[in-house]
Amino acid sequence: MTTILITGGAGNIGSALAAQLSQTEAFRIVIVDNLSTGHRYKLPEDTNIIFITADVNNYEQIAPVFQQFNFDYVFHFAAVVGVKRTLADPIGVLKDIEGIKHILDLSSNSGVKRVFYSSSSEVYGEPFEIPQNENTTPLNSRLPYAIVKNVGEAFFKTYQKEYGLDYTIFRFFNTYGPQQSTDFVIPKFLKSALENKPIQIYGDGLQTRSFCYIADTVATCVKTLHDDYKNTVLNVGNDKEMSILGLAKKIIAFTGSASEIIHLPALEEGDMRRRCPDVTKMKNILKRELTTLDEGLQHMVKFYLSQSNPRL
Repeated sequence: MTTILITGGAGNIGSALAAQLSQTEAFRIVIVDNLSTGHRYKLPEDTNIIFITADVNNYEQIAPVFQQFNFDYVFHFAAVVGVKRTLADPIGVLKDIEGIKHILDLSSNSGVKRVFYSSSSEVYGEPFEIPQNENTTPLNSRLPYAIVKNVGEAFFKTYQKEYGLDYTIFRFFNTYGPQQSTDFVIPKFLKSALENKPIQIYGDGLQTRSFCYIADTVATCVKTLHDDYKNTVLNVGNDKEMSILGLAKKIIAFTGSASEIIHLPALEEGDMRRRCPDVTKMKNILKRELTTLDEGLQHMVKFYLSQSNPRL
């Protein structure tokens, strides 16, 4: 049996990854999460999933997990996330460096074959080029969250050189899905639109993003278990760039909502003007078209309406 650890496994991406991996009977999935932002309800009740409440930043909590299980692979997705949350708690963000070191030390000392790291598009900072390419775009991040992700990438590459611990680094670009909290833009806008409430936008709304549906993100993560994707950095996102204002208008039209758009003062920092990845590598991995925004919104609305008490 292949045993896989997912830290931060009760979050948006981690829980969806666990659900996908658990469909393989030969996989045993161990999920570690401190539940600071994750939720148990996101996890399937499959018999090959084991949940443990623990904080990876606390060595005394995470070390026994490695002693109890013989992990083949580790997906390290535990982190403080969300622009407003990370700006409000920069010290908490910096503490995530300890979790990275703990995971790498424990993995390198216990025979883990490869560790997969959840980095972020934020490492690029304000873009020097669009689309942003893994190999050519400079990393000019300044905010604590982005710096920690950048430092994490350096740790993973260094552990491979020094100890032979293989890695795969995912730079995630705005993954969205039904289980995502309203701390993030698409669920927040959709909830407001479905309730005909005002949609609030920071600044002029002309800042751009590209949005990747959770199924595409997870499928990419699963496929990289093949050895072909060892010791590489991979953009995981969608290459269809659009403005936040355009997103709000699209969601209002898509849902037939009576919501109005309200412009709030621009965020003082952390709201990059443009963001769009080069996903050539990702498309070569998936060998299919990416989910369109219309398709993703349709999946989410269907999910929300199917819940008697939807957790929007």
